[in-house]
Amino acid sequence: MLSHKQLFLLNTAQTSDFPRLLEIEKAEGCYLYSPAGKKYLDLVSGFAVSNLGHRHPKVVKAIKDQVDKYLHVTVYGEYIQAPQVLYAQKLASVLPQSLSSVYFTNSGAEATEGALKLAKKYTNRSHIVSFKNSYHGSTQGALSVMGNEEYKQAYRPLLPDISFIKLNAYADLDIITRQTAAVILETIQGEAGVRVPDKDYLKALRKKCNETGALLIFDEIQTGFGRTGKLFAFENFGVIPDILLMAKGMGGGMPIGAFIASKSIMDVLKDNPILGHITTFGGHPVSCAAGLATLETILSENLIAHVEEKEKLFRSLLTHPKIKEIRGKGLMLCIQLDSFEQVETISKKCVENGIIIDWFLHCDTALRIAPPLIINKKEIELACKVILEALSSL
Repeated sequence: MLSHKQLFLLNTAQTSDFPRLLEIEKAEGCYLYSPAGKKYLDLVSGFAVSNLGHRHPKVVKAIKDQVDKYLHVTVYGEYIQAPQVLYAQKLASVLPQSLSSVYFTNSGAEATEGALKLAKKYTNRSHIVSFKNSYHGSTQGALSVMGNEEYKQAYRPLLPDISFIKLNAYADLDIITRQTAAVILETIQGEAGVRVPDKDYLKALRKKCNETGALLIFDEIQTGFGRTGKLFAFENFGVIPDILLMAKGMGGGMPIGAFIASKSIMDVLKDNPILGHITTFGGHPVSCAAGLATLETILSENLIAHVEEKEKLFRSLLTHPKIKEIRGKGLMLCIQLDSFEQVETISKKCVENGIIIDWFLHCDTALRIAPPLIINKKEIELACKVILEALSSL
């Protein structure tokens, strides 16, 4: 009989020639466990998904309670389903008044797709401005606004009328004109290696969008739900988008995404044509129940209040001659090294010693640190000790 590893390689579509090939039997809190019982501290949270850690009891209870009531009942937007209604209301209650209409999707990429359509329909324009080294998903529309040609070239032609500008480059803002439907930006760039915009730059970007009538889309798929020390990263900059994207950390480990706008903007999807944007499984009731429990837990347990001090602890402990820079905000951090070879070696050594760490799609010379918000002081000290030992072995 074939092993799980053999079956994985035989029947499961692969995304690279060098998958990690870790088999996980159980996950709980900040840890993953192999069938043999080996314990791994997860420093990437399933890529910014498990902000509450794995299988948080309140999330698991919400899932079980909803499973006992109903699963999928019909396509999104037709029936009144309490998990959707209550989660949308809760999200609106913690967001600015202008972000009150929630369209649930299955993922972050789907949220991007919906937002791009919404911006085009609302403005009756086609030009989209995105950023170099940006990442918004891998579907064709999302890929069109990815700022990395290497990952796009094999899939052309993609969407036309897309321009790319450089983060924090004020002169590039002139590319935004009255023909621009939207500007889409990760509030903090993730796969570029955690690049934080200047506050004044984001304010200038907001002003330019106001002047030209272009909609400002903030992608908070990685940065949302407390990761940067605020519930949403835009709160750090005092700039409010017209459309907000979220996914990853919003479901407590369940698949869900959303794009959010004002009701006046969102309503253009209702007619001319009718059903201008539809999804079968978007806002799945079990995912929405899990999401509501996740948000309520983040708020009730005041987890965001401790993010900054945990960031400071990581920064104070991670000092080594081979570390060129530590970038980021909150528990969305990047350790800059010299080469991919160093990153690959460190990653492997960390996994061997029970620490899961990874790199970035557009910055393969740096290590990603994005642990669950519930990580404690002792776990941070352990993780940093293993990373420093791996660096010293280079």
